[in-house]
Amino acid sequence: MLVLDSIELSLNAEQPPLLSGISAWYPASHFGAIIGPSGCGKSTLLKVIAGIIPHTSGSISWQGNNLEETDLPPHELGYVPQFSCTQPLLTVRENLIYSARLRRKGSASEIAGIVEEVQEETGLTELQDRRAGVLSGGQLRRLALAMELTTQPSLLLADEVTSGLDPKSEEEITALLASLAQEHGRLVLLVTHSMRFLEAYDSITVLSAGRLAYSASPQDLTGYFNVPTPEDVYPALSRREPALWAQEWVTLPQPSGITPQNLMGELESRITSKEKEEALSLPGLFSQACTWFSRRLKIFLRDPAQVFLQLSLLLVFPVVVTIFAYRGLPSVRNMALSSDTGIVDQLRETLAFTIQSSRIGTLVSGLAMFQVILLALMGSNNSAREVVGDRPILEKEKLAGLRPGATLLGMGFFLSILITFQSLWMTLFVRAVCQFPGNLLNQFLPFFLVTAAVTALCLAISSWTSSSEQASLGSLYLVGFQLPLSGAILALPDLMGGAIRPLISAYWAWSGYLQTLRDTRFYDLVRAISETPIASYSISLWILLIHFGLGLVFAYFGIRRSLWR
Repeated sequence: MLVLDSIELSLNAEQPPLLSGISAWYPASHFGAIIGPSGCGKSTLLKVIAGIIPHTSGSISWQGNNLEETDLPPHELGYVPQFSCTQPLLTVRENLIYSARLRRKGSASEIAGIVEEVQEETGLTELQDRRAGVLSGGQLRRLALAMELTTQPSLLLADEVTSGLDPKSEEEITALLASLAQEHGRLVLLVTHSMRFLEAYDSITVLSAGRLAYSASPQDLTGYFNVPTPEDVYPALSRREPALWAQEWVTLPQPSGITPQNLMGELESRITSKEKEEALSLPGLFSQACTWFSRRLKIFLRDPAQVFLQLSLLLVFPVVVTIFAYRGLPSVRNMALSSDTGIVDQLRETLAFTIQSSRIGTLVSGLAMFQVILLALMGSNNSAREVVGDRPILEKEKLAGLRPGATLLGMGFFLSILITFQSLWMTLFVRAVCQFPGNLLNQFLPFFLVTAAVTALCLAISSWTSSSEQASLGSLYLVGFQLPLSGAILALPDLMGGAIRPLISAYWAWSGYLQTLRDTRFYDLVRAISETPIASYSISLWILLIHFGLGLVFAYFGIRRSLWR
């Protein structure tokens, strides 16, 4: 049984409460509807019950346990939000398999058996090989319900899942929810605007401006509001203040308590919950991470636009770098001065050598920084929208038991593939065409770490922003300021440079890469033309590792925070 006792929800003292004095109870094996005008608090109440939004005062108990003291286990709660929580590029069956694997332990055959049962129960068997992106609205609602049923929750909350459907689809979804309420003592609550199919519900809860106006049998609804049809309830609500409706409802005799039927349902619900508690457990962190990675990789490979973009950046960016030295780095000739050379010739020779040295030094420094900046751009493209783009689905999966650490680890597995290919191909291609000397592995490491660092930092930006546009803009600024603030092109004032350089990933990758040329004359030429100090190789790598670590830490806390919309 679910019991709500004087639930209050206020944002601040200056605004009226979103919910006020909500007291109601719902027995097991029960199908209840929560209705009311737009903005009356229906969805808010459902989120309060689910624990998504903490209530200000009052209490909520489930099966005799106060939910403020004892968290509802993820397998006990099923929550179907208004938005689609499916992956459009995956099939119906794949969506269900990944959902089940994130929520419960089990072998591949056990998960497959559960998915087959759920598909049959929700009428999705014939659609199992169809991608979610081509399903109709009613089919998507069925799939969303099926994903929740992979753990057979005892409390199923559905928010506007019948909205926007044609009459036949609405009837089918309502009938499906009603049948689900009869299984294993399950309680199903549906938020809806529709007044159709009232006979399917066991109770109707009516809200008005966050206050409870009615919560009883649908047969008594029209009589209580003194209206001829259920559709006239909404106009009737507007004729009186919400506080008056709430006051009148509280003063009336409340519906009868536990009936023998409710008692049997309650016993069945508690027995089922106990059995599930012993049989079901969340997968481990590493298992969830591998499942997340497997799903993300499959989605990526099925998105031609993403694959094309990544391949284009991977192939085109190194080619752009080599345009400036497609014949290889120029050789550095020595000054051939002798005592027989005239003063004018010596000056001419010195000037030519200085100009040549300056050009070569600038070219080498510029090519190194150009590679770094392009890799930073690829890093920002890797992760700028990785979190915020799927934030609603992430929040839903966290509610179902997905650990933030598992999400970050799964993202790390996926992004590491992109980072490795991007940095390795840039190193190999530019080195081969431009004929850069130096140790290959030593040159690869700064490029790999700067790509990883920028990817992690942009992942953090993505996890702390509320829209894809904000994340893209923040990542663009992060990369855009790398070049001028690195000091590789124009030296910063000493005081400013010393304060800013530790924060600039590009500077450390540039320094680390140039240090691999230390035994060549190219390094001396860069030193001669650059006023910016070149950090040591080991320090450069350590600073990049710190940038990478900080990005992951901020990304973790950004993923962990709740950001329901």
